[in-house]
Amino acid sequence: MSTAIDHAVQARLVATTPQSREIPASLRYDRADPFAVRLVFPPAASLDGAEVTWMFGRDLLAEGLRLPSGTGDVRIWPCGPETVVVEFHSVDGMAMVQFGTRDLRDFPNRSYGVIAKGGEGAFMDVEASLAGVLRSA
Repeated sequence: MSTAIDHAVQARLVATTPQSREIPASLRYDRADPFAVRLVFPPAASLDGAEVTWMFGRDLLAEGLRLPSGTGDVRIWPCGPETVVVEFHSVDGMAMVQFGTRDLRDFPNRSYGVIAKGGEGAFMDVEASLAGVLRSA
């Protein structure tokens, strides 16, 4: 059984300029971080030319496909039957990205094939996580 999933998706960056633009992105899930999903945008999608990665809970993604979800830096909601909106907030500003619902729908289910929903705790390396927190303090 695979321990990681990489899923290419097409995103549409919603911009204040007259033209929004399509950008490739990738959803990633890894057993080593069982609660998290990473949404990775290529360097061409950022203002500074660097790859951008947003990390958020996989439950947030699954929930956001059905109803408005999230109160922090990442918010997800369905926008009609064919579109999902993901909104990112940082100290530098806010970005809004649209995805086709079909592109995102199967990803949570595929991740549950790696680690079942509710089984994430069995895969947590608490000692390594604590050591990382202490190193950054």
